Amino acid sequence: MKLTRTDRRIEAEHGAIASFPDDFFGYFGWPTIARMPDGTLVAAASGLRNDHVCPFGRSVFFTSADQGRTWSNPRVVNDSPLDDRDTGIVSCGGRRLLLTWFTTDNRPELERRSADLGEQRRRLWEQGLLRAGAPDAGGWVGAWCRTSEDGGDTWSSAIRVPQTAPHGPILLASGELLFFGKLFEVDMAGFSAGIGATAAMRSRDFGRTWEPLGTVPLFPGTEEGNYHEPHVAELPGGKLVGLIRLEPAREGVDPADLGLERFMQMYTESNDGGLTWTPAEPMNFHGSPPHLLAHSSGALVGTYGRRSEPYGERAMISWDRGESWQYDYILRDDGPDRDLGYPSSVELDDGSILTAYYQKPSAAGDKCAFLWSRWRLPDPIGA
Repeated sequence: MKLTRTDRRIEAEHGAIASFPDDFFGYFGWPTIARMPDGTLVAAASGLRNDHVCPFGRSVFFTSADQGRTWSNPRVVNDSPLDDRDTGIVSCGGRRLLLTWFTTDNRPELERRSADLGEQRRRLWEQGLLRAGAPDAGGWVGAWCRTSEDGGDTWSSAIRVPQTAPHGPILLASGELLFFGKLFEVDMAGFSAGIGATAAMRSRDFGRTWEPLGTVPLFPGTEEGNYHEPHVAELPGGKLVGLIRLEPAREGVDPADLGLERFMQMYTESNDGGLTWTPAEPMNFHGSPPHLLAHSSGALVGTYGRRSEPYGERAMISWDRGESWQYDYILRDDGPDRDLGYPSSVELDDGSILTAYYQKPSAAGDKCAFLWSRWRLPDPIGA
């Protein structure tokens, strides 16, 4: 694979979907954006939180009728007793939507951290933990989805799914759903330790049931605990291109010991609908987790967060169906710290791209906001 670093700054317009930097419940993270057939934009995030890890995570939903310039207020779709995170949204045709999330049981960590909070904040966290202490709260742990038939006005009951990824599944040209994610195979402790393959699953019934397809072979020397938070795109003709976040495993392999970047993306592809995948291949530049957009121009657009200075949001582009990439196009590099990223993108009516992500709006003390950048594809380097 040929990789070309650009460090080119993309001219972009920036705005906010939800930004409440001083509010106790003003934190938003791990969002996704999607476009419905009528042009309505929909977005979802884990929002109305207090921190990166806290007792208050909820799945919230937004709509825009003007190409993303203005957005509705956040509407709560899901609020379990535990911390609901990693909210994905996919348009499934007509007015149908599918929303995904992952619920984590972080009570031991929260109880330890609460001792270091100020008095008022600690009191509110303790109230949140009381709710999480309900006898059946642990039954919410794992991956879930809800569906809507009316553009998000109403939602189904929660449906458990066997794997998770921050941006959820994609809609294939066939009308089926393909979910490229990390299997949730054991329990919360096992998942936190990285147990679970990167796998593809297919749904023919709007997310109610999922059929296992293939798993991604690991790069030599790595282990399952290095692989997290994948995403996939379908190209014309049916080729699937997948990217996967790679990082040090807890008490396991450190990519640096293999001569690899410690926070990066791995590449894989499938030419048989997800039944088999090529072995994970290191892209070996800093930045993750990924999102992929198949643009109408034929370009394949990846976006990712940069969590080393200068912090911000970046893009990578392939004009040859994933065979080569030009990377580190700078959408913005003004992040106050490394708590940012998880960008996802949609193509707008005029061919421009709207990329949505989370990042602190101006200062390190701000609550993270749900922000967007609107930009256009640059000319390829060397064109």
